[in-house]
Amino acid sequence: MTFSGHRARKRFGQHWLRDPQVLDRIVAAAELRASDHVLEVGPGRGALTERLLATPAASLLAVELDRDLVAGLRQRFGHDPRFRLIQGDVLELALPCPGHPIPTKVVANIPYNITGPLLERLVGRLGRPAPCRFERLVLLVQQEVAQRIRARPGSSSFSALSVRMQLLARCSGVCVVPPRSFSPPPKVTSEVILIEPRPKGEVPELGLALAVERLLKRCFAARRKMLRSSLAGLLPAEGLQRLAEHAGIDLGLRPQDLPPERWIALAATLDEAQGDGSCAGLPPTANGSGAESR
Repeated sequence: MTFSGHRARKRFGQHWLRDPQVLDRIVAAAELRASDHVLEVGPGRGALTERLLATPAASLLAVELDRDLVAGLRQRFGHDPRFRLIQGDVLELALPCPGHPIPTKVVANIPYNITGPLLERLVGRLGRPAPCRFERLVLLVQQEVAQRIRARPGSSSFSALSVRMQLLARCSGVCVVPPRSFSPPPKVTSEVILIEPRPKGEVPELGLALAVERLLKRCFAARRKMLRSSLAGLLPAEGLQRLAEHAGIDLGLRPQDLPPERWIALAATLDEAQGDGSCAGLPPTANGSGAESR
């Protein structure tokens, strides 16, 4: 079985990664051991799958949406008892998948059109942990998204997504991937990013996490405004100033200047000041979701 009769499909966001050096960098970043169970999202024709199966990993569960690739993948890798394949949409599958080992690590070349929802499924969001707690994720995403995920405060790329992701995980870049590394080449540059979810004790507890999320929605909706203006109305001006000083926050800063840990301090102090533990002055998000990234 070959894949010669199959063409990359735009509706699935298919771009085959063919650069051997990038493929090797992805596998190296995953740091696979004999105890690891790997989830690969979108194996495509199996270029990365082949390298993952060359590692000591205990098992590899590949999830492929395009049913026309499934037969070729099974013929190519079905002889390896560690290889398992599910045809389906990773956004709709139960995680962990019943009947399969619980994955410890994720490797994925993410279609750009599902990046937000897939990050939310795999990493979780503020106030809602992911169904699986992975040790690390190595993801190939659009470079613009990668820059926002790992951006530092003060950077033009620093956004609500930066705060959310960095409160949930340690995020770092692995390598930049130019369009020529793919077939067909996408119109944008990509980047491999390493995400290491934080232990449960380092992630804000539910009430505080939701309060941070509401603050992010409020402040990044007008990211050019100073925090003093964005937070106006939550408390009288003098009270807000005292609160900010207590939390070590300069209200003259703009949202993109405030580090993730300061958002926690701000939310906690506001919560205490408002007295009932609910941050009642903050409007609820439309659906509780933190997937949107400004």
